[in-house]
Amino acid sequence: MSDPATVARFRELQRKFSDLWPTLTMRAQPLPRTVVIVHSINIELPPHLLPVVSAYEERYLALVLLLLRQPTGRVIHVTSQPLLPQLAQYYFGLMPKLIRPSSWDRFVPVSVSDGGPGPLTRKLLDRPLTIERIRGLIPDPDWAYIVPFSVGPAERELAVRLGVPIYGTDPDLAWMGTKSGSRRLFADAGVPHPAGIEDVSTIDDVVDAIARIREERPDAAAVMVKVNEAAGGIGNGVVDLRGAGDRAAVEKRVQAVALDDPDGSREAFFDQLGRMGGIVEERLDGREVASPSVQIRISPDGVAEVLSTHDQILGGQTGQMFLGARLPADPGYASEIARHAMTIAERLSREGALGRFGIDFLCTRDRGKAWAVNAIEINLRNGGTTHPFLTLSALCDGTYDAETATFVGSDGAPKFYVATDHLESENYKRLTPDDVLDTIEERELGWNTETCTGYAFHLISAVAVAGRLGLTAIANSPTEAQRMHDHAKEVLDQVSGA
Repeated sequence: MSDPATVARFRELQRKFSDLWPTLTMRAQPLPRTVVIVHSINIELPPHLLPVVSAYEERYLALVLLLLRQPTGRVIHVTSQPLLPQLAQYYFGLMPKLIRPSSWDRFVPVSVSDGGPGPLTRKLLDRPLTIERIRGLIPDPDWAYIVPFSVGPAERELAVRLGVPIYGTDPDLAWMGTKSGSRRLFADAGVPHPAGIEDVSTIDDVVDAIARIREERPDAAAVMVKVNEAAGGIGNGVVDLRGAGDRAAVEKRVQAVALDDPDGSREAFFDQLGRMGGIVEERLDGREVASPSVQIRISPDGVAEVLSTHDQILGGQTGQMFLGARLPADPGYASEIARHAMTIAERLSREGALGRFGIDFLCTRDRGKAWAVNAIEINLRNGGTTHPFLTLSALCDGTYDAETATFVGSDGAPKFYVATDHLESENYKRLTPDDVLDTIEERELGWNTETCTGYAFHLISAVAVAGRLGLTAIANSPTEAQRMHDHAKEVLDQVSGA
């Protein structure tokens, strides 16, 4: 918990931010703005994901490109490990107009040189001299702000110690981004959502919740158990209720909950549920099931807007793990989820939410029927669809129309992409980042500035340690975007011997 003086100073900075915001936006007139990027993941992650955390911090290099479009802006990009020079060269090479001395001079990488466990922000707070160095790199704190991955007490303290505001929601409002808080906000805003119960923490709570759900939905075949603050589907479990008649049978099913994380254990799952709390809700089903999301932005002056819609690509043992996304979402429901998202965003804005965040939906239908749309959670932070959309925005400089569910690039053509953080194989561990960058050049997996189409890779520094990297394949049709994604996978399989 932050002390009262820190909280008061933070809120003072945020109020000043609201007054300055119109002059600080990316499309504002050229001003000596400084943006400090701190992509610190403060979500509890399972052990097998820890080796890629440092590489996740590099995903905001797409934001660096976007911010450097303003000719007088400066970007300080903070990472745990030093950024590989060849990766910076690769990103700047995606936008040839940026390859000039002034752009390099306005890009300032800062590393704490600590690849160990723990969030990046906490590593910064433990190094006061590094914070002082960053303060010295900001020409004028009145024209500066922090862009975080999400905001917790540590980010609030960092903002105060740097003396600049943060483009994110006050951590005192973090409850709105929990599974329980999301359900309460959906109900308050009148947005449809599955039958369910909030604030469960024990196996007995889950069993009791199932009994109450069955009173409302007696035909419910399964329920989802979700940990409040987990992400990417990792904290989700499925309980099959078919044939489970009495309480004892239901309890056995709960204890045998099917987890989506193949490396997770039920003991760890229920421990996390006990510490964080969670929800139980009916698992909706239909002949067709889709899991789209809407990306929203709320400015410091409280204005909300829809940035994009995506169809999420899910996998894992129960089909809940986030693997990637396609832009835009299916036109059959894209405009409807955007409208619901705006209703929720306006409610969040009244509470004081700020920054970019995502709202996930579940859409189901049977043959011949319309899509049934239900909101399922608010991610009050950046997420898996943020960096692909930043990449598209940086490279194509276009806009998204929520009513037509269309992103139109600066060339006047609609753009589509398939993006993933899970381009992976055990054989990819044979590759180094240099191998990947050489393959991109030799096999023509690059970016075409004239057509605003091509490939943009990320997580490249994770390839040797985790056999994994990311990709955003941007094209003028959804079919071509998928073909490009598949082609990139084939090429990497070939060069790695997969």
